[in-house]
Amino acid sequence: MAGDTLLLDYGSGGKAAHRLIGELFLKHFDNPVLRTLDDAARLEMTGPLAMSTDSYVVDPLFFPGGDIGTLAVHGTVNDVAMLGARPRYLSCGFILEEGLDMEVLERIVISMGNAAREAGVCIVTGDTKVVPRGMADKVFINTTGIGEIIANPSPSGHSAKPGDAVIISGSMGDHGLTILSHREGLNFSADVRSDSAALNGLTERLLLEVGDIHVLRDPTRGGLATTLNEIAGQSGVVMRIAERDIPVRDAVREGCSFLGLDPLYLANEGKLICILPQEKADAALAVLRQSPLGADAARIGTIVAADGAGPGRAGQVILETPMGGHRLLSMLEGEQLPRIC
Repeated sequence: MAGDTLLLDYGSGGKAAHRLIGELFLKHFDNPVLRTLDDAARLEMTGPLAMSTDSYVVDPLFFPGGDIGTLAVHGTVNDVAMLGARPRYLSCGFILEEGLDMEVLERIVISMGNAAREAGVCIVTGDTKVVPRGMADKVFINTTGIGEIIANPSPSGHSAKPGDAVIISGSMGDHGLTILSHREGLNFSADVRSDSAALNGLTERLLLEVGDIHVLRDPTRGGLATTLNEIAGQSGVVMRIAERDIPVRDAVREGCSFLGLDPLYLANEGKLICILPQEKADAALAVLRQSPLGADAARIGTIVAADGAGPGRAGQVILETPMGGHRLLSMLEGEQLPRIC
């Protein structure tokens, strides 16, 4: 492609736009559906279907463990998978700032193509818009995902039941602290890396090999604390969580201590919460721990009825401290860290 930086002409719909599509997006996203270059993608699917959309504005664009491209694929794949679906197709929309280095854009597109292939999904349609300098910050990406639901009934935040076990697939706070430290140029005693990853392989194994999964959810913005509160509120139950059982890497714990942050409110991009009957918890943990993505999986708590027999009311999350006391774990208040995804 001519030129080293992106020009407004690349968003004109004319010859430059066609070169951008053919020499960049089609080259790295190539698949039979996209190759037709029609106005819409023809998909062969049967219902019921799950669909999700999200926009990605992370700053910086590249960080240890990923970049905005991988994040845009992983985030939407995971949202579709959490409904008990097998993600199959993605769309992507790019808002690009005039003057963007073409090498930067190509690195992002290559990452997205690789992430989609690794997750087993195809990018089948998309759009690009180029806006004048100062009207956007380099690159914003929207992705929409669609997949076939393979669970019956589907996991839902409304389906947690008294007696259920609460499991998480690994350590908390890795992504949020990575973005903050990389953005601010902070160095901790050990490296921290984003956990950005596609979880659809793990969720499919949980659904097919363990079954009776009541809730699946990825604790992204607002972290574990906010997501648990969302589920407790949707299901009208009390959630009791043991702080000592929640895995947090030493580097993340030290970084949070230094910055005055709570790792339970930091975003994760490659972890899931699984809520299911107690008698199935060991089987779910075994499945998770067989994968590098779930090697640190842990049972962290229990769902109880909101009958006033213990601490907590319907919709609340009660955290048992290492000293044996109890405190209310609330949702995140305000914006702890903007532009993390």
